[in-house]
Amino acid sequence: MDLRGRLNLKIVDMNVLITGGAGFIGSHVVRRFVNSYKEYSIYNLDALTYAGNLENLRDIENESNYNFIKGDIVDADFVDSMFKKYRFDAVIHLAAESHVDRSITDPLAFIRTNVLGTANLLNASKALWGKKAKDKRFYHVSTDEVYGSLSEEGLFTETTSYDPNSPYSASKASSDHFVRAYGETFGMPYVITNCSNNYGPNHFPEKLIPLFINNIIENKALPVYGDGKYTRDWLFVEDHALAIDLVFHKGRNHETYNIGGFNEWQNIDLIKLLCSIMDKKLNRPVGTSKKLISYVKDRPGHDLRYAIDASKINKELGWKPSVTFEEGLERTIDWYLNNKTWLKNVTSGKYKSYYKEMYPSV
Repeated sequence: MDLRGRLNLKIVDMNVLITGGAGFIGSHVVRRFVNSYKEYSIYNLDALTYAGNLENLRDIENESNYNFIKGDIVDADFVDSMFKKYRFDAVIHLAAESHVDRSITDPLAFIRTNVLGTANLLNASKALWGKKAKDKRFYHVSTDEVYGSLSEEGLFTETTSYDPNSPYSASKASSDHFVRAYGETFGMPYVITNCSNNYGPNHFPEKLIPLFINNIIENKALPVYGDGKYTRDWLFVEDHALAIDLVFHKGRNHETYNIGGFNEWQNIDLIKLLCSIMDKKLNRPVGTSKKLISYVKDRPGHDLRYAIDASKINKELGWKPSVTFEEGLERTIDWYLNNKTWLKNVTSGKYKSYYKEMYPSV
């Protein structure tokens, strides 16, 4: 399926910068673009902090249209020089500090990367593109957490007022506002997407699903915040990558699109389902993994419920999730069970040496 059409970008020799491309969602986006658009030169920029893992892209690292750049978007001089050197025609911006718990212990790291880093990218884009900006695209990937918390009813829409409750969501809300402000003030040709919780292969095991998969394998405790009744909308990461592809090529300038899985689960119900599937996969007696569940003190500013209304992207671009949660969860578990070396390298920290092995001269 050829998704190109609405953009006026040159098809031949288009340079596309994808920030955070060694991370979880970013690696799936990079892979999709490298494999689907051979006429594009894809530049993956990643600082390779703890969640950046080049092993995620082992399968495409030798493709002729793939390029890796190690660097930090917080460094304005570096960002400016990179734009001047590679002359990017488009930016898909995924680089971010994204773990709520970490934002509580170190809010300033989130402000630096998510706010200042985004502003640096916007400034470099504005300086490079100038009057030709109408033929370019700045795509900012955000989160549903900027909208705050829902009660038991209702859905987040693209017009829902922002009401962030954690340092993470506040930093993402701020970056969203900066992108829109550059659009209004300087004519920056942007699109923004706000997505729900992603899951799938290559997910760093600090987030709920990969953490609990690993803990069940290791017979470790499954810590559940509060009463476990917090509700999240779950989206398979490959469906998200397809949505990003669609919005990049067909989305309307200065528009926001919400991307959700139409798939709400209370944390405790999801965990029990995960335990049940894992018991079967590991040939353990039914109920074995559930015994690992332990309830722990709730975290500050914990939002009760997120749920996305993704009808706009469905009506305008024809996107909807292709994978049911049960199918996606099975595929995710199978991936982790079949990639124990990847999981071991991440949990041990050995994955950090992969960059030096691949790029010894840098």
